[in-house]
Amino acid sequence: MTDHPPTPNGDEFAGFAEAKRLLSSHHGRARTLERLATTDFFDDEAVVAVHVDNIARADRVFLTAFDAEGQRVGSDVLYTDEPDQHLDLTPEFDHLVTGLDMPAGSELAALAAAEDGWIIDMEVLRGYDPVADRRGTQKAMVLAHLADMLDAGEARGFILGSSEPPDEDQGTRDP
Repeated sequence: MTDHPPTPNGDEFAGFAEAKRLLSSHHGRARTLERLATTDFFDDEAVVAVHVDNIARADRVFLTAFDAEGQRVGSDVLYTDEPDQHLDLTPEFDHLVTGLDMPAGSELAALAAAEDGWIIDMEVLRGYDPVADRRGTQKAMVLAHLADMLDAGEARGFILGSSEPPDEDQGTRDP
């Protein structure tokens, strides 16, 4: 009979689970930017919010754009035939997290109150830097994995940063 390794307790791979969560969140942010960048809404500064109806149909997302007064200024449809095309809620861009103003009595406020889908704050989305986010996510994932390794005795220390010292630490030797 073959002995199987003991089943790890739930905390043994907590860093791994955290790293998966971090990567999934990064993918969601990048996907939201990528998908909205294909619409006319992304470059139109008059569009301050986009309502995402990802509930009505499984194979498409209905987008409705709104101006600063909360009035509808356009609509679009994005097809979600592949899993990596879905526009699930991305908290970092959601109006509830960003504090986007909802003009009272507006169409936008009515949609927000109905809670059918979610609302993207376009100013925040336009300011999103996917490269900086990727670097930050990468570092956070390394640290999450490192915590598991330190706990398991597989690592004793680490150094983050460039292998080259900064210019001010290189001395002032004359040639």
